[in-house]
Amino acid sequence: MSRRIVLLGASGSIGSQTLDVISQHPSMFSLTAVGVGRNMEALRKILSQFSVDMVSVESEEDAAVLRKEYPSVKILSGDEGMCTLAARSDYDVLVNALVGFAGFAPTMSAIKAHHDIALANKETLVVGGVLIKKALQEYGVSLYPIDSEHSAIFQCLQGNRKEQVERLLITCSGGAFRDKTREELAEVTPEMALAHPNWTMGPKITIDCADLMNKGFEVTEAHWLFDIPYDRIQVVMHRESVVHSMVEYQDHSIIAQLGAPDMRLPIQYALTWPERLPLHEDHPLDLLEVQTLHFDKPDLIRFPLLQLAYEAGEKGGNLDAVMNAANEAVNLAFRNHEISFLAIESIVSAAVHEVPFKEIRNAEDLYEADAWGRAFALDRIAQIREKR
Repeated sequence: MSRRIVLLGASGSIGSQTLDVISQHPSMFSLTAVGVGRNMEALRKILSQFSVDMVSVESEEDAAVLRKEYPSVKILSGDEGMCTLAARSDYDVLVNALVGFAGFAPTMSAIKAHHDIALANKETLVVGGVLIKKALQEYGVSLYPIDSEHSAIFQCLQGNRKEQVERLLITCSGGAFRDKTREELAEVTPEMALAHPNWTMGPKITIDCADLMNKGFEVTEAHWLFDIPYDRIQVVMHRESVVHSMVEYQDHSIIAQLGAPDMRLPIQYALTWPERLPLHEDHPLDLLEVQTLHFDKPDLIRFPLLQLAYEAGEKGGNLDAVMNAANEAVNLAFRNHEISFLAIESIVSAAVHEVPFKEIRNAEDLYEADAWGRAFALDRIAQIREKR
């Protein structure tokens, strides 16, 4: 039986690779609805290839144009449109490939509609892990990880018992600046940060990789996905991006998942678990070609945001949501050449340390924390702009 998929973030890197996986297995998957941002060219291409009956875009202006072009397709817009797609009843799996806090509400909508989730939007768990975990249990649905690191851990756990896990080892390529000194980091540009040595990703996540904020988010995500304490989750620098993550068991056996740096494998595994299907890949991993693998400790002096994520996660409450919100604001400001690279960590750290602590009891608490973090960061960005 074909699995019906709603895909949010269809025009991005994960979204386009999800479409490729669907195309490779037309008897296994069908696309029901898609959500995109402002990339209308990509959306029109999707609509020419797939028979979807509902679309959501970012702006109502774009939606109005599309309604005239595609009268047989229901066109929605904004955050409400994404949630409407996620909440519909006639599909099987939501693939959430949105970027940032915007992914939380559609995930919750899908869970409440009793749909399984294939999650690439790590911020859903970073900001609202306590609420998502409770909802998954309440509505009896499953969440499958798409992030390569968490897919690797998920794969390494198969056939073993979680209570026998000693620790999780999350690998980290180090991003574009892994070899730069603190002095050099003060002068780097957005264009330099976007030149990731191993992976092709969207701009926001690529910047997060350059300052290791993304890896900090992945630690938090792993905590919520696998119910492992933070002190048993370790980040390991691994510049080749061949070992995607590892699980060490209590007998000190370490099981690793290896593969080429291609997101289609974790996407497909999230959609087909516990089955494995063939996957066409232009450059599958060849260990004889790789030959050597390197591992090292992350430098928390050069990249303090990783340590900040551990701190926020262990303290809990509103700190993760504030950290994420502030980071989204400064990440964009850096990409727009408004602040320096090192200002990212300065502002995010200040936000986490200055916000009044509050437990997250419901979605309203979460949105309040998000608003506080964004306002704090935008104020600091404005101060920097005024001094120029």
